[in-house]
Amino acid sequence: MSITERIVRAPAANVYAVLSDGWSYSDWVVGTAHIRDVDAEWPAPGSRLLHKAGPWPLSVRDRSESLAWEPGRMLLLKVHLWPFGAGNVRFTLDPLDEQATRVTLQEQFTDGPLLGVRNKVGDVLLHFRNTEVLQRLADHAERRMAAAQRG
Repeated sequence: MSITERIVRAPAANVYAVLSDGWSYSDWVVGTAHIRDVDAEWPAPGSRLLHKAGPWPLSVRDRSESLAWEPGRMLLLKVHLWPFGAGNVRFTLDPLDEQATRVTLQEQFTDGPLLGVRNKVGDVLLHFRNTEVLQRLADHAERRMAAAQRG
């Protein structure tokens, strides 16, 4: 399992607002090229967002599903990218104070051919990707905080 952490200079509510906006995923999830649809109930368990991943014309149409959530605290997803496989992704938010949140991203392949790289090498590759994911997530959450302060 790959575990990546980042301190985001924004309250947990701002970070969770980004996680709860399914339409924003292609802005900050590395590899997601386009969001095709988002269930109205997102991110309630069982709700889905439909996405395309990878560069055109090789992009793959698939989905991610919310498995569990604790509003403002945690979101667990089942991410699909067939024919390559699927995995679980957990975002955990730990408020440090009113202006900072520790975000932990845990990711693990669970199905398909990618299970073959469920090892230290795969974890390192996921960690590099997820470092960028958390940087982009932080950018969105911090911009929300800056806009709220101006506003």
